Amino acid sequence: MNRLSLAAACVLSLGVSGVSAQFNPRPQKPAYDDGQVEVVPVQGNVYLVAGSGANIAVQSTPDGLLLVDASVAEMSEKVLAALRTISDKPVRQIINTSADELHTGGNERLSAAGANLNAGVGGQNGREPKRLDGAPVIAHEKALHRMSGLLGEPARMPYGVWPHDTFYSDRKSFFFGGEVVDILYQPAAHSDGDVIVWFRKSDVVAAGDIFTTTTYPMIDAKRGGTIKGTLDALNNILDIAVPEFNDQGGTLIVPGHGRIGNESDVAEYRDMNTIIRDRIQEMVKKGATLQQVKAAHPTLDYDGVYSTPAWTGEMFVDAIYRELTGK
Repeated sequence: MNRLSLAAACVLSLGVSGVSAQFNPRPQKPAYDDGQVEVVPVQGNVYLVAGSGANIAVQSTPDGLLLVDASVAEMSEKVLAALRTISDKPVRQIINTSADELHTGGNERLSAAGANLNAGVGGQNGREPKRLDGAPVIAHEKALHRMSGLLGEPARMPYGVWPHDTFYSDRKSFFFGGEVVDILYQPAAHSDGDVIVWFRKSDVVAAGDIFTTTTYPMIDAKRGGTIKGTLDALNNILDIAVPEFNDQGGTLIVPGHGRIGNESDVAEYRDMNTIIRDRIQEMVKKGATLQQVKAAHPTLDYDGVYSTPAWTGEMFVDAIYRELTGK
């Protein structure tokens, strides 16, 4: 009893500040997009250029570099310097995973610094149009529609940033640098123009903003995004991914923001989204209003990991509620 009393007295003597200093409740989140650009090997021929505003996946081959996303325009020079540490070969192609400015802003600068394998090649007698001198930018056609203002909103980006090559089907595949590159359309996910890029031989998937390790999925409802489509896309990534052992290793996934993940990370992210969606859905079935749902804090146990000032748990709840109720 004397020892317990002494321990209690010591705790009280520390005061609030002393206890807080001794028992820090939560460490600070790491800053991934802090402008400090670095190159991280993923596996196979694929690297990650991180810290520039959004992740860029880079396939390095003897023919040149293929980029998945281009980050923001302001970081293009730093990105180019980072690419030169990977290879002295030019950028040959750029793929955009969506129309988002954080992923497409650097298109014009990085394309201009690159080279097209077919640049300057015309048809017989020069009757076919000459191709662009820079690296072509590939995206789904709906991403181009969003960027160019064809879907009832002002153009989001200047002409020089728009993709040069689009497709409208569910898949575009080609052979580059010794491996098959699959571009897989994911309808109505984060937006209506999302794709994931699968490097088959390297066994790497670039997921864009469908999967991030730093925030809740940013459901851009005004541009066709849905929680249902996001969950479908996450399940599609899981269909591709094969772990090496105990759900670890194997296929690696480059997120739109944050650290490199594997199948287990994507499964946990998918489950988190499903749990929150189901919590809100149960309250909607019982007739709860949006304010009542927000007051119940259905994201509370995940906010410490995924809530950010730009996209809070409450904003995420709002987007899901409006989708489930059609309001």
